Amino acid sequence: MTALAAEQLIAQQLHNLQQLDELLSVEKEVLQKQSPQALTAVTEQKEALLKAIQQLDEQNAQNIILKNEVKSGIHQQEIAEIEAILLRCKDKNQVNGQIIQQSSLAAERMRNSLLENHNRSSMTYNSKGKKSGGLSSLGIKA
Repeated sequence: MTALAAEQLIAQQLHNLQQLDELLSVEKEVLQKQSPQALTAVTEQKEALLKAIQQLDEQNAQNIILKNEVKSGIHQQEIAEIEAILLRCKDKNQVNGQIIQQSSLAAERMRNSLLENHNRSSMTYNSKGKKSGGLSSLGIKA
């Protein structure tokens, strides 16, 4: 492998990470809009891109010329840019994870609220004056 090929590998990895950075921004917008179909498409793109990044990382790790060039500081600027993008992607991914977690909590609260409303509206009293109703009145047992 030549020095030019090593430079192309770094350029490709930089390009892949820039795409991931953009895709994480799109993912955030999709999560905020709560669009399941769009989220599925973004997730598939993200998985494919992450797989490509991982494969290129493995290829770079085995490239002796690239390792020597990095040690000698030839690609210092590109490596610094890659590291900066990686940190930005990590931050964006954490934000997206928090959005997902908050959405899950909101859905759980909504579910619980609906169950409480159902239980209140279906509450009755039996012949002995005891409360009955809720999900047990539907024949559902936990």
